Amino acid sequence: MTVHENLLLGGYLVKDQKLIAERADYAYELMPRLAERRTQQGGTLSGGEQQMLALGRALVGGPKLLLLDEPSMGLAPLIVKQVMDIITEVNKQGTTILLVEQNARAALKIADRAYVLESGRVTMHGSAEELAADPRVIEAYLGA
Repeated sequence: MTVHENLLLGGYLVKDQKLIAERADYAYELMPRLAERRTQQGGTLSGGEQQMLALGRALVGGPKLLLLDEPSMGLAPLIVKQVMDIITEVNKQGTTILLVEQNARAALKIADRAYVLESGRVTMHGSAEELAADPRVIEAYLGA
């Protein structure tokens, strides 16, 4: 499927075709790289572009809550920043984001609240600012 077909697939439960088109346009606006590759096969995109496509496809469905699991995994640092910027913008537009991320530095930069899980248990929680300043978090996850 092309990038555009992938985006439209995200709206399969949405009945209003005009709304689907508007949301796809919003995804293209947020991620101009996708607009450049509109007719390209989705499977031929780079890893970062595929992550952007997955985000765009989800946005076309119009979620109130977006669950993201490791969106930065395997991506170059510059692409990680782009993906995190997109996530931040989506959140600013009113979508709640639940982000599971091992890249603690990137996650804490964009999060409002944060939780540290160790062996499946919450061991620390608080505002992202509080955790980013916590010596235990710095030592274990951010590097001293």
